Amino acid sequence: MSVPSALEFHWQSLARLPSGRVYHSLAEVGGQMYMLGGCDAAGRPSPALELYSPEGDQWLSLPPMPTPRAGAAVAVLGKQILVVGGVGEDQRPLKVVEVYNTEEGRWRKRCALREALMGVAVTVKDGRALAVGGMGSDLLPRSILQQYDLRKNVWALLPPMPTPRYDATAHLLGNKIYVAGGRQCKRTLKVFEVFDSETRSWSTLPNMPCKRSYGGVFWDSSGRLCLLGGLRKGGGHQSSKFTKNVNIFDTNQGLWLKSEDTVAMKTKRADFASSFLRGRMVVAGGLGHQPSVLDTVEAFHPQKRKWERLAPMAMARCSASSIVIRDRLLVVGGVNQVPSSAHEILYVKEECL
Repeated sequence: MSVPSALEFHWQSLARLPSGRVYHSLAEVGGQMYMLGGCDAAGRPSPALELYSPEGDQWLSLPPMPTPRAGAAVAVLGKQILVVGGVGEDQRPLKVVEVYNTEEGRWRKRCALREALMGVAVTVKDGRALAVGGMGSDLLPRSILQQYDLRKNVWALLPPMPTPRYDATAHLLGNKIYVAGGRQCKRTLKVFEVFDSETRSWSTLPNMPCKRSYGGVFWDSSGRLCLLGGLRKGGGHQSSKFTKNVNIFDTNQGLWLKSEDTVAMKTKRADFASSFLRGRMVVAGGLGHQPSVLDTVEAFHPQKRKWERLAPMAMARCSASSIVIRDRLLVVGGVNQVPSSAHEILYVKEECL
């Protein structure tokens, strides 16, 4: 399958956020992007809920969340946005759960988590949200797997993960939930486990090739887990180092591709935006060995088997939130010395915005 050339990708700056924001959450409902919470320049969690209107290229303020929070996990259940955990105004994990109905335009408090958690990973299966792991108020990781039924407004416990952790990546593929990486206190993990919803059991998969944090993590259209860049944990007393390595797990073969079957990125970087867009792995911005944050962008060409430079972002930043909607990558907020209000979209020139 042919993919767009590097010259066909184009950045466009869109309406800036009402204020600089970082650690906010993005959700898509009906092709529209919602932005929830996050931290302002003073580090305060925000209750803000905003909708981006592409027709008028503007942000619309909607009823705020009842609970200010940053770093929340979000799941879209039909026309409703479920908001789980995160960090509250006292800088501690939250147990309160809230739902925003996009048709009614109002919030409702729902059945709370069994305990306050941050760093929860969430995915959706058969209209139910599945929340994996998290860190409790005691700063210890959890192995909990819980399922939320919106209609009944109840959380049900499922068999726990073998490895407690928070800030992991969870992805649903068929009847299986893959959970990769994460952290235990300050220690990064390379554990990779999968939950089979039919047998209701966990299995351990081959470990990730290396411990890394702040890397790019996504699944491609072939159901392969892609890990890119990040900070690679040094051995012994060695400090962590930026890496440009790429690791890919093939779920069909049940193994990680050999290093000779992958191609490293051009630039070592961490804390960047990443996605699988129009058949190409794309990375944008982040931090590297340079003295300032990055604006550089690159994409992998599968036929040429090489990374190519794309046009840079207009605003260099790291810690940005990103989402792909209708084959377009939106990069929202982030940090460039202070929280950024930048909002840009990467698309292919042949398309009409």
